[in-house]
Amino acid sequence: MARYELNDVEGAVIGSEGASADVFFRLGMMYATGRSVSPDLVAAHKWFNVAALRGNREAVRYRTEIADEMSRDELSAALAAARAYLSAA
Repeated sequence: MARYELNDVEGAVIGSEGASADVFFRLGMMYATGRSVSPDLVAAHKWFNVAALRGNREAVRYRTEIADEMSRDELSAALAAARAYLSAA
């Protein structure tokens, strides 16, 4: 069973490598839409990227759409954040 905690969304902790792609997709949607958090395309792209790598096909589409709205620096930051998260998980 995947465990995740959103005590403070800025410091969201996804507590195990078993967390489903849907958990990460929902985080991406939260940041993309500004639901319960300030909209943040870098964070949204990061979580959509993690979800996509875990098999969520819808995340692939949203990640691509968001990337079209981001600057090169923002995209670079999002990719680096996803890599950092994945290497720490």
